[in-house]
Amino acid sequence: MTEPEDLTARARIREAALLHFGEHGFEGATTRAIAETAGVSPGLLRHHFGSKRALREACDEHLIRIVRRIEGDVRAGAVPAGSNPVAAALDALAPYRLYVARALAEGWAEPLFDGIAELSERWLEELDETRTDEPFAGRKARATVSTAMSLSIGVLHKHVSRGLGVDVFSPEGAHLLALTLLDLYSHPLLTPAAAAELRDALGRSRASG
Repeated sequence: MTEPEDLTARARIREAALLHFGEHGFEGATTRAIAETAGVSPGLLRHHFGSKRALREACDEHLIRIVRRIEGDVRAGAVPAGSNPVAAALDALAPYRLYVARALAEGWAEPLFDGIAELSERWLEELDETRTDEPFAGRKARATVSTAMSLSIGVLHKHVSRGLGVDVFSPEGAHLLALTLLDLYSHPLLTPAAAAELRDALGRSRASG
């Protein structure tokens, strides 16, 4: 997602860093290679960011701004009611999917995960208004787990692509993934009654333990 600042050397360095950190990880990426990709000197990279860690933090901040923009759209009503803002955020982050996957797998970018989880929590708040039964877990817990599930496709994309028989990031793969998710979400594996029975069994097991 481009912005006016993306014409600057600082932004070119950041974009190159997103690429290198995504492909090689934080430890494997080098500032020299990032500077070369950005078309600047290593000295200019240090001038703008100071260190590799500060550069990675700038990458995280850029992606968080993208998520916050989606959040602002949700608050302003620009995202249609009932639509999934998490899906919108993931779509906006698609150009940086390798970075996001690496960051999540290696434990960086906590604010990015938390920002997406907040979007999920806001979406659940809207859905809960029409829910007829009491949720088994709090909204924050459900938002956290559903965010992890949504983001796991990016982290496990090689396995998912192998199982689907097509690159999940290709147009064909994205279409098949969308159809699969629609089927899974529209046909739950458990009925409400069966889920309630399992919840009660969990409660009895915990009480007896």
